Amino acid sequence: MNADRARFAKLLRARHASIRIVSNDEAYVMESIIGAAIDLGRKVLTWSAVKGVSEGMFQQEVEARPDSQSALKGLRQFMKEDHVGVFVTLDLASHLEDVVAVRALRELIEHCRRLRLSLVMLDHLDRLPEVIAVETVTFEPTLPDLEELTTLTKETLHRLKSENVEISVRISKPDFQALVRNLRGLTRTQAQQVVADAVVNDATFDGSDVQFVLARKRQVLRGSGLLEEVDSTVSMDDVAGIATLKQWLAQRRPLIDGDHPTLTPPRGVLLLGVPGSGKSMCAKAIATLWQRPLMRLDAGVLYDKWVGESEHRLREALKQAEAMAPLVLWIDEIEKAFAAAASHSTDGGLSQRLFGSLLTWMQERKSAVFMVATANDIEALPAELLRKGRFDEIFFLDLPDLATRGELFRIHLRRRGQDPTGIDIPALAEAADDFSGAEIEHVVTTTLIDLLGTQQPLSTAALAAAITATTPLAVTMAEQVTRLRAWALVRCRRAGAEPGAGATGRPADGAHRSGLGN
Repeated sequence: MNADRARFAKLLRARHASIRIVSNDEAYVMESIIGAAIDLGRKVLTWSAVKGVSEGMFQQEVEARPDSQSALKGLRQFMKEDHVGVFVTLDLASHLEDVVAVRALRELIEHCRRLRLSLVMLDHLDRLPEVIAVETVTFEPTLPDLEELTTLTKETLHRLKSENVEISVRISKPDFQALVRNLRGLTRTQAQQVVADAVVNDATFDGSDVQFVLARKRQVLRGSGLLEEVDSTVSMDDVAGIATLKQWLAQRRPLIDGDHPTLTPPRGVLLLGVPGSGKSMCAKAIATLWQRPLMRLDAGVLYDKWVGESEHRLREALKQAEAMAPLVLWIDEIEKAFAAAASHSTDGGLSQRLFGSLLTWMQERKSAVFMVATANDIEALPAELLRKGRFDEIFFLDLPDLATRGELFRIHLRRRGQDPTGIDIPALAEAADDFSGAEIEHVVTTTLIDLLGTQQPLSTAALAAAITATTPLAVTMAEQVTRLRAWALVRCRRAGAEPGAGATGRPADGAHRSGLGN
């Protein structure tokens, strides 16, 4: 018996009148529902807009009720079936813009409650009207673990062989285990399809399929739009002026696998900084340093007008991240997603619900997901997010100091195939006072573009001219930048320690800048 079948049987045994399940893996969920009903000796009827109300296993019609394809007629038909223990609707939510259908659904739920029956709404979208959602308990199917993925992979190979597909299996045990690990985060149906694709691609199942499976999984995840895998080729050497953050990460690197008997693995950091100070590069560099994939959660894709859909998207994204662990989860500009939770917003409490779900996950997660959140405006975030236990530390990335600006010029020149030895780097660093790392990079790239086709070599004068033509953000938004730096001065740990700062990375008395990088 699969675990979800046993879990769902508990809901039926408790006689919940209304249960909703949001999943794309319909076949697996129906197997769990019908299996749980069979275990309890209860009959199942299923409705879909194509077949109407019917009996049978996994949509194989045994007996269909005539003229029951519309949502309204299907719900009415359910109310006539008092001998049935479990009613299942497939993709009903999109039919509930009809107020009469909503009324019929409310009456069916009350009918089930009175007769101690169960209505199960299985949808691919979480779009229940609020009046229905508050009467409904949610069941979340699990994603397959490594043991189940191993079984699914072997079953897929056996199935293809039984279908006379020519397969040459030449895979070592380590490669097979790596391939199975690459399937984490996929549903059962998706995992089986990806394995089949790998086999049919070249009629072999060998070590080369490890990377094929990873590439196909990336395509599947991009299709979901929730998590995006980011190419994290940036190393710590590419980020200037973050000595304290580098030291902090190095100290915790031995703990990331959770092997220490008494010390808890690191859970995450919040990177606050002036725009262009290198927060995004730090997130990429952390993933590279710890040799883990980097997945970005775009908070903008979470919000949906339908009640419950936004929360479902967040839950799915976090569940997917846990299933793919170990990894680094990056939430960029987190204040844009959850700032409304700190105020009296007009979104009907959606921001507060999303924020509450995130906090609960951050506090209770057990998987090896290291979270990196970046923010430009810390004051826009709810205070609950900042307390210890959510993040291990909050680091502030300030504007680069003189030495770091020089290092940044060298980094960006070398990155573009330019030799910095003939350039007066100290003079440029002095001229670029109040420039962020992104603005120094802009100076270098703009200069090189301007010199294209001129036959003129790169020079200190050309770079200095680009500096003069650039107005840094610290000038155009001086008030906001000053306020942010003042707030962080005594509240955050500096990612790059000042001369004279203690081992904590906090500035000594009178210190103004941390010397942050790119």
